Amino acid sequence: MNTVHISPNHSISQPCYKPRQFFSLARESILIGRSPGIQIRGRSVVRACLNVDVAAPNTGKAKLAKIKDVIEMEGKLLVGTYARTAVVLERGEGCKLYDVEGKEYLDLSAGIAVNALGHGDVDWLKAVVEQAATLTHTSNVFYTIPQVELAKRLVDSSFADRVFFSNSGTESNEAAIKFARKHQRQTTTNAKEPATEFIAFSNCFHGRTLGALALTSKVQYRTPFEPIMPGVTFLEYGNAQAATELIKQGKIAAVFVEPIQGEGGIYSATKEFLQSLRNACDETGTLLVFDEVQCGLGRTGFLWAHEAYGIFPDMMTLAKPLAGGLPIGVVLVTERVASSINYGDHGSTFAGNPLVCSAALAVFDKISKPDFLSSVSKKGLYFKELLNQKLGGNQHVKEIRGVGLIIGIDLDIPATPFVDACRNSGLLVLTAGKGNVVRIVPPLIISEKEIEQAVDILFQTLQVLDN
Repeated sequence: MNTVHISPNHSISQPCYKPRQFFSLARESILIGRSPGIQIRGRSVVRACLNVDVAAPNTGKAKLAKIKDVIEMEGKLLVGTYARTAVVLERGEGCKLYDVEGKEYLDLSAGIAVNALGHGDVDWLKAVVEQAATLTHTSNVFYTIPQVELAKRLVDSSFADRVFFSNSGTESNEAAIKFARKHQRQTTTNAKEPATEFIAFSNCFHGRTLGALALTSKVQYRTPFEPIMPGVTFLEYGNAQAATELIKQGKIAAVFVEPIQGEGGIYSATKEFLQSLRNACDETGTLLVFDEVQCGLGRTGFLWAHEAYGIFPDMMTLAKPLAGGLPIGVVLVTERVASSINYGDHGSTFAGNPLVCSAALAVFDKISKPDFLSSVSKKGLYFKELLNQKLGGNQHVKEIRGVGLIIGIDLDIPATPFVDACRNSGLLVLTAGKGNVVRIVPPLIISEKEIEQAVDILFQTLQVLDN
C-alpha cells in the first residue's frame, strides 16, 4: 500500500473511502472498540482518505512541528492578538496534554474552563463522529432535532423558558444586551423613554466584541477601541447600596453580574448582594443577567452557579464548557423577556447547528448527573484543603479562594513567573485578576491523584516567588 502523509506525525493508508464510509468506520471503531485502521501512540486511527490528490511528502516541511519553526511561522502568518506561551501542543488525553516533543503536561487550564470532560472523552467523540456523518450544518432557516433536544435539556434544568443559541460567550452577552434594550422598549408605557443603560461591576469580564467590551471593566481592553457603547456604569463588585440606588433611578435596562468572577480573580458574590440586585430589579422592571460563561455548567459543583444562592436571573449567558471544545453560546431567558423578541431581531448563521448541539448534549448529560456534580464539590474541597496545607503558609500567598473547581491563589506579587515555572515543571495554570492571581480551572473529571500531583508541583515551585 502507498502511504499518504497528512501531518508531521500521522499518516493514513490507502485504499480510499468516500466521506460517508470514513465516518462510518470511525463510528464503528468507537462503538465496538476496534479500529479498521492503524495504531498511533496507542490510539485507534481510521484508515481512509477522502478522494483527494496529495503530493508526496516533503521531509523538510514535515519537520514544521518543531517548536521554533511553528513559533516563527505563526509570527509571520497570524494577526498578533495573543501573547502566546512557547509551547506547541499536539494532542490530549483526559487531563493530560502533550507537546510536539512528547512532553506531558497536567492541564489545570482546560482551554480556559472549556474542556470540562477533559481531552478525548469517548462519549463526546462518539456524538461528534455520528453527527458529523449524518448532518453538520443547515442554518437556522430549518428545524433540526439536536438543537431542539438541547434547548429542552437547558430549559428543563433551569429557571428559563426559552433559549437563544450563539457561538461564544461574548456573542451571548451581545444578544443579552440587545434583548434587554428591546424588552425595555416593548414594555415601557405612558410615553416614557425606555431604559437603555447598563450596570456592570469592578473586575468583571463579559467579552471582547464592542457591546460586551463596553461591559468589561478593564480599561486597557476598552481604550484602544473607543468610542464604544455608551451608558455603562461600573460599580464596586458587592456594593449593593450603590447598585440599588442607581437601579431605582429607572434608567437601567439590565444589570450584568458574574456570580463568580473568573477573569477578574475568582471572586464570589454574596447572597445578600445578589438578593439586593434581584429586589431592586423587580421593583423597577430592570432585567438581571447572570453571566455564567466561565462559572456555569457544573464548575462550582452546582449545575448553575446561582443555584447555590437560591436567586434566579431574568437571563443567563453560558458558553465555555457546553460543547466540550466546539464553539457554542447560549442565552437562557424567561418568557417575559422572550415575548419582547420578534422574528429578525437577532440571529446567527452557525449557532446551534446539529454538530455542536450533539456534542453539547453529550457533555450536558454527563455533567448534569447528581453524582458527577457531587464529585466536583468533593474534589474542589479536597483541592483547596491541600492548597491551604502546602501553600497557605507562604508569605506571598494572601488567600486561596473559590468554589468547586474554580480556584484562585491570590499572591502579593505578579503571578506570571510562578505560572511559567509551573509550566516548565509540567503543570498548566492561568493568571487572573490584575495578573497576581493563579487561576485553577481543571477538567471536571480530574482525579484526586492528579490533584495531589498538581499541588506537589505548585509547592515545589513556590521558591520562584522569592526570586
